[in-house]
Amino acid sequence: MTTPGNARLRAARQSLGLRSQAALAEAVTNAAREVGLRIAVTARTVRRWESSTPPWPHPDHAAALEAVFQRPITELGFAPPWSGDSDAGYSPQRQPDSSAGAHPRIGQSGPLLPASVAADYMAVTVAHRRMYWSLPAVRIHRAVAEHALLGADLVEQVADSAKTLLATAVSESSLLAGRLEFFDLQKPELAQRSFVLALQAAHEAHDSLLGAAALAHMSFAPAFSGSTTRAEEARDRIRAARAFARRGDANPLIIAWLDAVEAEVETRFGDTRRALGLIHHAEQQFAEIDDRASPVWFDWFSEARLAGFKGNTLMVAGQGRDARETLEGVLQDLPDEAVKQRSIILADLAAAAVIEKSPEKACEYLSSAMDQLGQNWYATAMERVKAVRQTLREWESLPAVRKLDERLYDWHTTVNSVVG
Repeated sequence: MTTPGNARLRAARQSLGLRSQAALAEAVTNAAREVGLRIAVTARTVRRWESSTPPWPHPDHAAALEAVFQRPITELGFAPPWSGDSDAGYSPQRQPDSSAGAHPRIGQSGPLLPASVAADYMAVTVAHRRMYWSLPAVRIHRAVAEHALLGADLVEQVADSAKTLLATAVSESSLLAGRLEFFDLQKPELAQRSFVLALQAAHEAHDSLLGAAALAHMSFAPAFSGSTTRAEEARDRIRAARAFARRGDANPLIIAWLDAVEAEVETRFGDTRRALGLIHHAEQQFAEIDDRASPVWFDWFSEARLAGFKGNTLMVAGQGRDARETLEGVLQDLPDEAVKQRSIILADLAAAAVIEKSPEKACEYLSSAMDQLGQNWYATAMERVKAVRQTLREWESLPAVRKLDERLYDWHTTVNSVVG
């Protein structure tokens, strides 16, 4: 007796006049390209989707499927891996709507709304942008994520004169949600969904620079995965981001940031020589700053932050002294409110101290980094702190290292590490 397979997806495919699995594969591939995703779906993949036990699609595939069928993939016969959990959703907050795990979609049917809704929505987006630098991630994340989903629902309900403004705000909010999810909360799969929504909204707003920002952020997940098999995936995202940036006539500051992102990617995959070349190119961009203003949402990059990228790459390259000198300069130049970045720099200084065989100094830097984390938790920084602690194993008998462990594994730090 044959199994019916994924009847929902097969019926949805046939309702669109796509008579073969190959036809659906082509439609999904084309839909992905329309929103800036470069994927190639084959008939074999569709065959797996239409089987009796369809796998949960890759985030990019899911976004393209939803673009084709205009419905969540949970309505296409796919069950999210966590659907058996009584709290169907993901930490630290539940999915704000009932379609847990599905990619948010741009536009829902409803009555026409006044143009003032777009301006009001943007005002909240701007407030979130400012609060990001002072509020703990776990407190602001839910508000930002739900705001992004609300905006996605409203884009098709406002007057045409306000649609671009609203879509721009939705893209920015989704980008911020993704940054919180990836860097602050270490939820890469959740961040991917937010970055896809940011890209879709940027498409609606015809904003190539927001699209470039979303694509560049998508490169971090494969780069931070630790899997060398994902290197080309990360590099493809960077190439796409650069293409969007050229289309949007990006100024030198944005080009420098893309150089820094690519340098981070190459550093993660072990090519520090290329990474340092990219950082040198980024430094040259600062000498070519012109009168083109950066978008107001582009508030996370500066010359000091570029130097932070450089110090990390020098450290990974084993150039401890050069890394230390660079990072010490960054530490002096960072503004007081840059608490998150300060914790990262202190952890990298500790790593440089280990390279220079100065374990006591490394412990001092790590202790200072944890002081910063006590003010504003930042999961990415704690990950670096723990990575440096692993390199101190040969000095575990030192009082400074034992004292560090008491601090690293106290109640406050341990609970924050587990909860995120």
